[in-house]
Amino acid sequence: MFSRLMDAMFGCWHSHYSFPITIRAGSRRTKAAMRTGTYVVCLDCGKELAYDWHEMRVVDGQPRQSARSLVTKQAA
Repeated sequence: MFSRLMDAMFGCWHSHYSFPITIRAGSRRTKAAMRTGTYVVCLDCGKELAYDWHEMRVVDGQPRQSARSLVTKQAA
């Protein structure tokens, strides 16, 4: 808990990335590559982050809000 707080305050901003790396089928996957099969590496701290080729952005660890249903309420 304390380390997360310290990382949030003084940690790496992950602003410099490597080119996206896609893992071959049958290869051992890193934790970051398990979600999408592709990952990038922060060039400042070395952390591997999942990358989505379709949206061309780094995927965070939280589930996307857009995955929920678009219907908010139904009439009673």
